[in-house]
Amino acid sequence: MNPCSARSALTHPVGAAPLGRLARTAFALLAAWALLFAAPARAAEAPNEMIERLSHEVLERINSDPALKAGDPRKIDELVDGIVMPHVDFRRMTALAVGRGWRDATPEQRQQLMDLFRTLLIRTYSGALSQVGDQKVRMKPFRAAPGDTDVIVRSEVLQPGREPAQLDYRMRKTGDDWKIYDVNVLGIWLVETYRTQFAQETAAGGVEGLIRSLQEKNRQLAAGDGKVS
Repeated sequence: MNPCSARSALTHPVGAAPLGRLARTAFALLAAWALLFAAPARAAEAPNEMIERLSHEVLERINSDPALKAGDPRKIDELVDGIVMPHVDFRRMTALAVGRGWRDATPEQRQQLMDLFRTLLIRTYSGALSQVGDQKVRMKPFRAAPGDTDVIVRSEVLQPGREPAQLDYRMRKTGDDWKIYDVNVLGIWLVETYRTQFAQETAAGGVEGLIRSLQEKNRQLAAGDGKVS
């Protein structure tokens, strides 16, 4: 894949169709993240060790389950709830993506935004699971001071006949656990990309306008072929 083409595709994540195959495969490790269904991380586990373990477990799970590879929504939900969500600070991720509108949202609206954003990610990228095949994950050197509580874990997705795909994670320590709150695929941070889109929708219609927009996008994705207008 041409790197410029991959970058252009990733800047329009709401519609699944424009995503390049390489980018969708990388995201599958997160959203099928997963991306992103294992036991909660062990207290003594370093963040890079956790990502390496989860990546291998996710790939093994996808490759062993035909329904997952076919993009079955029910199986994807089970995968996300069982393995990914225990390791994701999804409240923080949603808050960062929504931006200023999060401060103005009521508790009920915040819960709606979290639920709708999660559904959007799953429905948009469910087709990526069918692209997962003979991939491997290679961890890059991890650099962090012993007392750091906010780190970046870097990795690459290796695919036969293609250039390695960058896949990095922003993680924050909460208590004894490390949680993912952002993902970088091919140089594009997920939260930043969605923040731009959500800011436009919030400016036009407020928090309720963003909620309605997310509801409509999810409705179109559920009824169609992964495309939204």
